[in-house]
Amino acid sequence: MEKKALVVVKSNKVVEASYKLSLYEQRILLACIAQIKSKEELLEDCQFEISAANIADLAKLEHLNKVYQLLAEAADKLLTRQVIINDPDPDNPKIKQRKMNWMSHIDYLPGEGRVILQFSKGIIPYLSQLSREFTRYKLTCVTQFKSAYSIRLYELLVQWLSTGKRDVEVDWLKKQFQVEHNYPRVGDLKKWVIDVAKKEINEHSNIWVKYSQRKAGRTITHFCFEFGLKETEKTTRTKANGTKQLIPDWNGHPMYTVDSEAILEDHKRLKTKPEPKPKNTLDSDKKSKITGLKRAIKQMESIAD
Repeated sequence: MEKKALVVVKSNKVVEASYKLSLYEQRILLACIAQIKSKEELLEDCQFEISAANIADLAKLEHLNKVYQLLAEAADKLLTRQVIINDPDPDNPKIKQRKMNWMSHIDYLPGEGRVILQFSKGIIPYLSQLSREFTRYKLTCVTQFKSAYSIRLYELLVQWLSTGKRDVEVDWLKKQFQVEHNYPRVGDLKKWVIDVAKKEINEHSNIWVKYSQRKAGRTITHFCFEFGLKETEKTTRTKANGTKQLIPDWNGHPMYTVDSEAILEDHKRLKTKPEPKPKNTLDSDKKSKITGLKRAIKQMESIAD
């Protein structure tokens, strides 16, 4: 796998789904998703190969033997992991949830330090040939994370990168991360999930993030995130009208559903465009000269009278 070319594309239904995976399970899953060709149909029998060397290279790890052991253990657990999609079928609103496995089966090749995986039939529509409501980012943006929650939070943020703000309900976040029983106190959730993810995102990803909190009385109900592309991840291009526009640095491909960044730039430019001057508006120097000339003419006329 050429890691620079690996891009993760997920339906927003999956980004906001309820599931819990370990760090290595996340790495395996994302490494498989990043191999899916955007213009090719993902079939049920498509196979994805992940090696210990791939994981070590992506995460900059050493000791391949230990990496393969962790890879095999994580793959074994991933086979049993489930994901819960909310409101999965727009054509059938009666279905409120859909529960499915990520993988249908896994083959182990221990002598070669690799595993071969296949996605389950149910998850395929949320990963292949997506034309709307999807989130896209480079795999290398998350490979340095040490917490699986950092990956989840990163995805929830880049989904809204065009706006740079997102308010997330605390109870909803705990449910989607499946940590309701792990961190019943919001203080613990902040310490072990949110603050860790914030630190890793700021240090290792292509975006920056900060957050505040909103309360109802004395109870914290929402985390209010602000985020955006780091300056090192931006490049400038000159548009036809001569204005400058900041764009992501991977050939203009957005990391979110639509390329709304250009729309926002145009909106800001039009909104701040100065009001046009009336055609007959004259500058102050010309006005004063004309006023003086008129005064002189009146004085001459009065003298003539």
